[in-house]
Amino acid sequence: MLEPAACQAMETSCSETCIAVQGSVGLMAAVAAAADVAVIGLGGLGSATAYWLARRGVSVVGFEQFELGHLRGASHDHSRIIRRSYHTPEYVRLAAAAYDAWRAVEAESRQRMITITGGVDLFPPNAAIDHRTYTASLDAEHVPYEWIDGAEIRRRWPAFAAGEIVTDDVMGVYSPQTGIVPAGPGTRVMQQLAVARGANLRGNSPVRAIRPIDGEVDIVTDDGVVRVGSVVVTADAWTNRLLRDLDLQIPLAVLQEQVSYFQQPDLARFAVGRFPVWIWMDDPSFYGFPVFGDMTAVKGAEDCGGREVDPDTRTFDPDAAMEQRLGAFMQRLAGGQWATPRTTTCLYTLTSDRDFVLDRLPGYPQVSVALGAAHGFKFASWFGRSLAGLACGEPAGRELAPFAFTRESLHRPIDRAAWMV
Repeated sequence: MLEPAACQAMETSCSETCIAVQGSVGLMAAVAAAADVAVIGLGGLGSATAYWLARRGVSVVGFEQFELGHLRGASHDHSRIIRRSYHTPEYVRLAAAAYDAWRAVEAESRQRMITITGGVDLFPPNAAIDHRTYTASLDAEHVPYEWIDGAEIRRRWPAFAAGEIVTDDVMGVYSPQTGIVPAGPGTRVMQQLAVARGANLRGNSPVRAIRPIDGEVDIVTDDGVVRVGSVVVTADAWTNRLLRDLDLQIPLAVLQEQVSYFQQPDLARFAVGRFPVWIWMDDPSFYGFPVFGDMTAVKGAEDCGGREVDPDTRTFDPDAAMEQRLGAFMQRLAGGQWATPRTTTCLYTLTSDRDFVLDRLPGYPQVSVALGAAHGFKFASWFGRSLAGLACGEPAGRELAPFAFTRESLHRPIDRAAWMV
């Protein structure tokens, strides 16, 4: 693990000095001292980590098992929600840091990363998700919001008035700071910034094993072994495969989820300013976006509605039943006809408690791991900044305590009820 001072004044030469060691298949392989830190998995969290490490002046090598910008994980597609509205004060507080971290990417790239739209969390009577956890958390952090009824929701956003489900007794938490961050485009920007600062990002480079040795780590790849001072694992659905050699595992459920884009004859009524980001806070839970940027359809999705899959053998075929459920809900929400959509799939990698993982591994301080628990992209730049600190030997701050690898709730059996937040 790197010492903090080493990350402040990096003089490492990244020389290609090689040492002969036993390879992973019984052959002699070259160990290249190629970087101070390795990042394994270059989706949103890993790309952000590479960027924030390179921004510190740390030499970094990133490994992605597929091509950069691939469609097999969780960081592709058009957009993700970013919001202060959350069910615990800790997440509300971290969301402020997430906005700040994205603003840093905006400043360096000179590209917009956050589009403010306003957002409303919709709570029907007897909702499965308790609105009091949201309002109390916002109050605790002194974050402004409005508690509005169905009549006011319909007045502000007439698209809801065309539907039938936002009745007078539906209540909403309106947060003016809610917005949208770009998923695939944002990941690509962070990769470009990292490379511009000297990061070596390798696509189509699967990591076969990570082997801590003498306070450093050997990264075993098909092209040889790379020795680094520390490693950050941001492999999402493939995390446990990398932890297996360390005799560590996390109970995880990997679901194939999907988002759908519906053609509508009057897109203007769903444009930013006339339609918000919205979340239906019940079981099942749905969410959606206003039309913005180059979108030519209305985007919506069901949360945690997909089946459990193996990330290596899953199909990419949309679930027709999920499409039908979503289309029927959208019709009840906003009226009109919601014909067969264009649908794309992605992976949700869920922890037992649906909280993040962001910690050094017990017994291996030179190895850090992170999981976004299927709501992490809005925090991606913050994850990267935090992981860069851990990789550089900085102490984990109090803000990371809820996401410890050793917390009891992380190692409980999977319980879908815990995902309803």
